[in-house]
Amino acid sequence: MKKTNNKESFRQVWQRHKSKYLMIAPFGLIFFLFTFLPVLVSVVLSFTSFNMAEMPKFSGVTNYINLLVKDSVFVTAVKNTLVLALVTGPLSYIMCFLFAWLINELPRIPRAILTLVFYAPSISGNAYIIWKLIFSSDTYGFANAWLMKLGITNEAILWFEKADYILPILIIVQLWLSLGVSFLSFIAGLQNVDRSLYEAAAVEGVKNRWQELWYITLPSMKPQLMFGAVMQITNSLSISSISIDLVGFPSVDYAGHTILTHLHDFGNLRYEMGYACTIAVVLFFIMVLCNILVQKLLRRMG
Repeated sequence: MKKTNNKESFRQVWQRHKSKYLMIAPFGLIFFLFTFLPVLVSVVLSFTSFNMAEMPKFSGVTNYINLLVKDSVFVTAVKNTLVLALVTGPLSYIMCFLFAWLINELPRIPRAILTLVFYAPSISGNAYIIWKLIFSSDTYGFANAWLMKLGITNEAILWFEKADYILPILIIVQLWLSLGVSFLSFIAGLQNVDRSLYEAAAVEGVKNRWQELWYITLPSMKPQLMFGAVMQITNSLSISSISIDLVGFPSVDYAGHTILTHLHDFGNLRYEMGYACTIAVVLFFIMVLCNILVQKLLRRMG
């Protein structure tokens, strides 16, 4: 008996799905030009010595050796980045979901108002100004004023001039700014959970809201939970502008130095583009690895 070939040719697939391919073509082109191609170019340039004034010169793995073995500031940047990511990543993820869950229970108008209030800091371009006022190193700063008024301290604390305070302040500010796209995706996911599932669960013996959350809400929001995890990991590993705006560049004893500020140093200030691309490639693979681990964890939980 003659076997039938179930594999379709490219032409047959194109004819069947032509309209779909044409619709995603603009996005595909933009993604290729502004995401895939820059990543590919960065990987290639990371193996070169390139200062923007001369043609790139192939240097092999010299940049990687210098970065991972000889660059002590990069080690500090990795440590600071991991601390920020391990603290702000999980906390901001949980905060995004809890606030979204609580707000979702409110009537439509209060829900819309509170969604805007919580989301606004993440889209505010000059949000750091508020925290500069709070942690100002003179008696006009709100934190110093209250600490002195309560008798906790007798003189103004130099918040941004002492290395011990810099990382905790960055963690606080990052958490305040973290209710962004993930928060909105969780709100949307909660709105789209099929209400009939809760009625069926009540019949099956689900007795309280926590059981509803664990057995119905979370499994129904898997795509949003996955998307939120990716966004929070990316945000927590790419902290840069907050550090530069709040504590200056470079910060005291590099206490606020992150991988991305290290990249900013070599790419935008020193114009050592080959070395900057090496930093970018290392950061890229750290992000990819973290995303893979978190996605596997979420799949197991599901």
